[in-house]
Amino acid sequence: MRSERALAALRGRPLNFAPQPLAAYTPERGWHADALSQRLPGERPGDPAPGGAWQIARRLMEDYRMADPRIVRAIWDPGAPLLGRELLLELRRYRLLRVRAGVRVTQVWDEERDVAGRRARVFGFEYATLRGHLEMGRMDYELFKWRDDGAVEFRLHAHSRASEDRGLPIRLGFRLFGRREQVRFYRRCCERMARLTAQELGLPADPPPPAVRLEAADAPDTAELRERLLPRRTRRMTRAKPGPTMRKPDLHAARRRWSPDGRLATA
Repeated sequence: MRSERALAALRGRPLNFAPQPLAAYTPERGWHADALSQRLPGERPGDPAPGGAWQIARRLMEDYRMADPRIVRAIWDPGAPLLGRELLLELRRYRLLRVRAGVRVTQVWDEERDVAGRRARVFGFEYATLRGHLEMGRMDYELFKWRDDGAVEFRLHAHSRASEDRGLPIRLGFRLFGRREQVRFYRRCCERMARLTAQELGLPADPPPPAVRLEAADAPDTAELRERLLPRRTRRMTRAKPGPTMRKPDLHAARRRWSPDGRLATA
């Protein structure tokens, strides 16, 4: 009941920042900029296949399944359209800290797009932070179906910096852990989209290809203090090395699994 009341309280709440053109969200102005790409199981060239990877991944996105519930949980009105939908997020730091924050879906698109001479069907949506969020900024999720080779790709783009809307203890906790958890959330979104899509297609549970970092820019220490998010730098994404109890992934099996047409190739 408390969650429902908190969700209802988001209606009409303003954003906690003034939206700007994407080119204005620069590190020099205190914004972190992140963009990641994750390859999903592929399809045959052409339109998205009925019941195929692109349609499955689109439904997962609309249901906010890309979010790892160990890091972020969300509730929303299931009867609300995607555009304008308000989501109450519960941000989690293991079992030590849980903070609620609101976002609103501000844009939705489903379009044909030309990228570097290639044609793609692209679905996506953007949400922005509401007053009371411990961050300020915007984030979008996109799903590409490349018509020439059938590849399916999930992308996310985020521009963020710290907000001063919350009390000192929460702001301090975010300063200590926020950027690290932010990047961890992005990586887990990519991995979950690949794993969940493959699972619904009935493919083997092999490790998905690692996400590719398209952009990573931290707010520099030279930015004005009030505009900095954190002085902590984002490290290059690396995959964990197999330990004594960790099975080394079969990379050949992974390549077979993620063939462009989504089928297993014979050895």
